[in-house]
Amino acid sequence: MAPRVHPLLLLLLCTLAAPAWPGSGSEGDGGCYAFSRPVILQGLTDNSRFRALCSRERLLASFGDSVVRLSTANTYSYQKVDLVFQEYVEQLLHPQDPTSLGNDTLYFFGDNNFTEWASLFRHYTSPPFGLLGTTPAYSFGIAGTGSGVPFHWHGPGFSEVIYGRKRWFLYPPEKTPEFHPNKTTLAWLQDTYPALTPSARPLECTIQAGEVLYFPDRWWHATLNLDTSVFISTFLN
Repeated sequence: MAPRVHPLLLLLLCTLAAPAWPGSGSEGDGGCYAFSRPVILQGLTDNSRFRALCSRERLLASFGDSVVRLSTANTYSYQKVDLVFQEYVEQLLHPQDPTSLGNDTLYFFGDNNFTEWASLFRHYTSPPFGLLGTTPAYSFGIAGTGSGVPFHWHGPGFSEVIYGRKRWFLYPPEKTPEFHPNKTTLAWLQDTYPALTPSARPLECTIQAGEVLYFPDRWWHATLNLDTSVFISTFLN
């Protein structure tokens, strides 16, 4: 049975005009976005307190000795590595090497210890929408310039940038992108993207600090952090 959509989410996503993404075929389309279109949302919540707590200095003071679980930056994120958070910030939070493979690149996103980090997460206000019968789940991350996750898909949710900028590349479920699961997004952007025909290119957007992207169910997407970025996703299933 298909999941039912919360009336408020359906109302917002059916009435909010989507950004005009060239080539998407959806310019001026006011159709239902709950399961069929990504949407950029602005001004939904005030996370200025959470943002202040996410500065480098505040995070190191509060969680520098905490152990975080890192994932490899490939499509399947098979490998997990535990590392002290301060060591991650000081040793691994650097610009992405475009020659490195995804399984050689460690990335802090998801796998959060919500008990240990509860003093931070309780200050975050997620978008005020959800799916009936589900409990939203957070994934918090910090990553360096040029880092990101190559194409993958999962259930629907929201992604908010707290610091920095995050570029997104998205394809609908029926259009499998051309990519190698162990190549980083930066390598894909340099090696594969320029050769794509206009009809084969993805939908694209850049999410600024304070903006939220709604990503629909099962849409392929890859991300690229344009700066050292702090971000948090709310998964709806």
